[in-house]
Amino acid sequence: MLIIKPLGTVDYQPTWEAMRKFTDTRTAETSDELWLLEHPPVFTLGQAGKPEHILDAGTIPLVKTDRGGQVTYHGPGQLVGYPIVSLPEWRGGQRDVVAYVRALETVVIDSLATVGIDAGRSEGYTGVWVGDAKIAAIGVRVARGRTQHGFAINV
Repeated sequence: MLIIKPLGTVDYQPTWEAMRKFTDTRTAETSDELWLLEHPPVFTLGQAGKPEHILDAGTIPLVKTDRGGQVTYHGPGQLVGYPIVSLPEWRGGQRDVVAYVRALETVVIDSLATVGIDAGRSEGYTGVWVGDAKIAAIGVRVARGRTQHGFAINV
C-alpha cells in the first residue's frame, strides 16, 4: 500500500530529518509513502556535488545531503516528490537501484505527457528533459532496501 502525503511548503532540513527518521523506524508492516511538497529556496548538494558547482548562491542556503547526484535547486513552483518505498530484492538479495531511478524517470515522463509536455531522457544523464532543458532532477539514496529522496519537477 502506498500512502500519499501532500505536505505543502516545508523547509528542506526538517523534512530530510523526518524522512531519515521514518526510514530508520519502519518495520516490514509499515506502508510505503509518497511525500509531495515544495521547499523554500535551497540548494542541496548530493554525494557527487561540490560547493564550487554553485557559482553564486547569494542568500540561498546550501545543504549537504546523503543522496546521489550533484547539485539541485529547490524552490517555489517546483513539485518535489519523495517516494519512501521498499525496493524488492532480486539476484541473490541485491536491489536494482538504477532500474528504480529509470522507473522514476518513466513516471515523470508519463505524468508530463498527460498535460501535453513531450519529455524524455538524455543519453548519459539522469533526470527528465524537454529538448535540451532539464525539467526534472532525480536523486535517491537506498539504505537497507528502502528509498529516500526522489524527484523535483520544475512546474
